[in-house]
Amino acid sequence: MRLKDIIHNRWLKWGFWSLLYVAWVVWLGNYWWLFGLAVIFDLFITKKVKWLFWKKDYKPGEKHNVWLDWLDAIIFAVVVVTFINVFFFQSFKIPSSSMESSLYTGDHLFVSKLTYGPKMPETPLTIPFTHNVAFGKESYSTLIRNKYRRLKGLRDVERGDIVVFNFPNGDTVLTKAPADDYYSWVRTSGRQYTIDRLGPVIVRPSDKKDHYVKRCVAVAGDTLTVRDGLVWVNSEQQTVYPGIQLTYRVVTSGQKVSQRILDGLGLNLRELYFDPRLPGYPWMPLTADKVDKVKGLSNVVEVTPNLEVFPDGAPDTEIFPFTGKTRWTRDYFGPLWIPQKGATVELDLDNLPLYERIIRDYEHNDLEVRDSVIWIGGEQAHSYTFKQDYYFMMGDNRHNSLDSRYWGFVPEDHIVGTPALIWLSTDGSRKFPQSIRWRRFFKVVSPWKQ
Repeated sequence: MRLKDIIHNRWLKWGFWSLLYVAWVVWLGNYWWLFGLAVIFDLFITKKVKWLFWKKDYKPGEKHNVWLDWLDAIIFAVVVVTFINVFFFQSFKIPSSSMESSLYTGDHLFVSKLTYGPKMPETPLTIPFTHNVAFGKESYSTLIRNKYRRLKGLRDVERGDIVVFNFPNGDTVLTKAPADDYYSWVRTSGRQYTIDRLGPVIVRPSDKKDHYVKRCVAVAGDTLTVRDGLVWVNSEQQTVYPGIQLTYRVVTSGQKVSQRILDGLGLNLRELYFDPRLPGYPWMPLTADKVDKVKGLSNVVEVTPNLEVFPDGAPDTEIFPFTGKTRWTRDYFGPLWIPQKGATVELDLDNLPLYERIIRDYEHNDLEVRDSVIWIGGEQAHSYTFKQDYYFMMGDNRHNSLDSRYWGFVPEDHIVGTPALIWLSTDGSRKFPQSIRWRRFFKVVSPWKQ
């Protein structure tokens, strides 16, 4: 039998696609889908049903209907791309500089869902190729809501991973300021003022929250501390990856550092400004190796890190858990234990701010405090057992990142995937074609070196 005959043999094609389909059903864990084998058998063997009912079968020499051909192409694209997005890879664009110099604003990524296992859609009624917004409106319907379920992945989230996840505080969105943190506005300005000025609000399910990308610095069960802007986990200092940067106060002899040198350092010029009163740059984001290079410049007099300490007499703080009692800042934070599935903590009014959002919003319990007594589910509570794992995320651009230091833990059911490949990268501060970062085309994303 010739190779061509083998390739076109209908029984072999049926066997190949059936095996592939069965493997997918086993991975999916829903064996009702095995009835789909009958469809595959008919497609390749019996051919009794016209499953692609919209597709026209043309006779030899018959003129093609352009509209039907386009319809066929669109349906094929929607089905195939949706399948790939749900189970394998999803496109994602870096919206901010919180991960520079590891990932850049304008990087277009393919995010691997296989690494941690794809989440089954909780809100499946969605306009194709959209996440949560289309034409300025919500692009999904909550008519059908499924429970959270994740398929088996290659591994769990590990310390040091770059992770894409649903923004935990993204459940409530201000229509006039959708990129802002609603809860931060409420803490500083009050709920009614916030809604009157920037509302109304939109409430989103967890899988339709905006996507964020950060580095996981601590996993469930870890104890995290930040000292001098550096991360320590379980009393051990964590690796300072090449892309991690802090901001520094750079004093010069009076002149600006030349644009050529700044470009050569790969700095984000939109985050830099020269203050002649200093003279110098009050906030220059630098990685460890760039600090040495800047110190070596002939017109640089002094380079010192901008480390933030808690101000004396301050009544409150924008740092999690927002009580002011911890005196934590972005550079001096913790120690903080990361909640772990099955672990139990003793609860009191002092540590409740650490866990109240987990108990009430992420694990869906009725929580209230009456007469200094904690009530969960209508019963007095002196302890709580967590239902899922949590993670602590930080941006590599440590002084310009809205991360877990400002809003707390990331639940396991919010994890989407990990960046796998940069397929396009553009610099919004430059004109085309200088805006294209050619060296980042088809660059494999490694959490350890960018």
